[in-house]
Amino acid sequence: MCGILAVLGCSDDSQAKRVRVLELSRRLKHRGPDWSGLHQHGDCYLAHQRLAIIDPASGDQPLFNEDKSVVVTVNGEIYNHEELRKSLPNHKFRTGSDCDVIAHLYEEYGEDFVDMLDGIFSFVLLDTRDNSFIVARDAIGVTSLYIGWGLDGSVWISSEMKGLNDDCEHFECFPPGHLYSSKERGFRRWYNPPWFSEAIPSVPYDPLALRHAFEKAVIKRLMTDVPFGVLLSGGLDSSLVASITARYLAGTKAAKQWGAKLHSFCVGLEGSPDLKAAKEVADYIGTVHHEFHFTVQDGIDAIEDVIYHVETYDVTTIRASTPMFLMSRKIKSLGVKMVISGEGSDEIFGGYLYFHKAPNKEEFHEETCRKIKALHQYDCLRANKSTSAWGLEARVPFLDKEFISVAMSIDPEYKMIKQEEGRIEKWVLRRAFDDEEKPYLPKHILYRQKEQFSDGVGYSWIDGLKAHAAKHVTDKMMLNATRIFPHNTPTTKEAYYYRMIFERFFPQNSARLTVPGGASIACSTAKAVEWDASWSSNLDPSGRAALGVHASAYDNQAAAVKNIEPEKIIPKFEGNPLGVAILG
Repeated sequence: MCGILAVLGCSDDSQAKRVRVLELSRRLKHRGPDWSGLHQHGDCYLAHQRLAIIDPASGDQPLFNEDKSVVVTVNGEIYNHEELRKSLPNHKFRTGSDCDVIAHLYEEYGEDFVDMLDGIFSFVLLDTRDNSFIVARDAIGVTSLYIGWGLDGSVWISSEMKGLNDDCEHFECFPPGHLYSSKERGFRRWYNPPWFSEAIPSVPYDPLALRHAFEKAVIKRLMTDVPFGVLLSGGLDSSLVASITARYLAGTKAAKQWGAKLHSFCVGLEGSPDLKAAKEVADYIGTVHHEFHFTVQDGIDAIEDVIYHVETYDVTTIRASTPMFLMSRKIKSLGVKMVISGEGSDEIFGGYLYFHKAPNKEEFHEETCRKIKALHQYDCLRANKSTSAWGLEARVPFLDKEFISVAMSIDPEYKMIKQEEGRIEKWVLRRAFDDEEKPYLPKHILYRQKEQFSDGVGYSWIDGLKAHAAKHVTDKMMLNATRIFPHNTPTTKEAYYYRMIFERFFPQNSARLTVPGGASIACSTAKAVEWDASWSSNLDPSGRAALGVHASAYDNQAAAVKNIEPEKIIPKFEGNPLGVAILG
């Protein structure tokens, strides 16, 4: 991931302003340590911090069209850039960068070309002929982006909040799947898939169609001119990504450059569930596996850095970002610059354990839609910024535009969790890759119960965080929480602790408004908390809070459950090798 910063129409073309823009751009240097660039046209500035993945030798930014009248600064990867180049035979490209197509597409199609891009991206394009500009962000918000406004009438764009928070009167998250046009002085949504309306789809489940769509999504992400690997937690999603990558790597350009042996990476506390499962998967698919250990104290010591880089006070995100942040540093130290990861599957397929309680297929589907729309504030934020903190890029094939279209068109009746039929969470995905002749994964991995990343790295990680927060946040402090933090008031000492750190780095009101809030159980939206009356008194984002669903549900809460009839406990059933008992 690169870092972009643009200041547009600031009515100041002085050297002092240029120096200030350079100073702010340097706050993003961790995202792109390979090169820095700044283009100034009058009172418009486009800055770039480059992480070179494609065409490291000549792809420095900003990028231009033939006569340099169109200027672009981009953070992203355009997977179909070669096809797009072929569709533009009358254009001369200055570099081999995948992002070089953007300026030329604008020349051909004006502002209506964004949907032609297959990839992840945030970009600012300046047309110097009339000083107009457009800004766009990818469909789901895999790349991070913020927009701000100055008192002088300027518009600011930055990959991270820290690039603009000190100089804008107001700023906010740039909405995913949207384009901002200076001519219209407003946003419009360029990404309009059928699922966005939350209408209930009716396409029958086709396992092979789903399998082929996901394989295609993984394969296109093997586009790289630098060393890469896969993040492997040993759960279903990352294991499928790793298995498909290992299966199709040979013969690719990446394999010719860097060898056909895939490297995999895992992080966890000593003896954690993820470490054991990841090692087994790595041995099965034949990767060169790298296992990183951290202690609870290592994680606690990194919390301030994590909050500064990830720019949130959301409890779930910080819990999961910390091990990913630590692992990314280790991965980068090995010379790797890009990793493929498994984010997005749980949102698309209803993989979180609270989906066991979905009352019907309509509510199941609507919740998946809500979860995908919010990804840019949670898992995409984590995956993007935890890795970018160390100049590492994360690619997420589950959030491929074409794959989402296929997966979200399936009748949600097939996605519903039905224990009596042997269908656990994400059954449609598991079934699609349950190949007896050429297995992708061992059966018990293919049917391993969902572990949230912050749980899977070791249960004592979350317990340690809570204990640490309890030492630093007193009961007296919690009494005044509503007065001190009226917006998204922290309700636990852990949340209060994170909020204090966040406010120290980002004290502006606009900053606190960029972080989502509301009730949640095991990562649910506030709406899904209504599915079970008991959840409203047990609001914890850990998967273990899904009482009666997770095999390691909190012991003290499990002990508190009363009046459960023995026949309501569903025994081990065929098709679930874990034999997880589910409370009805």
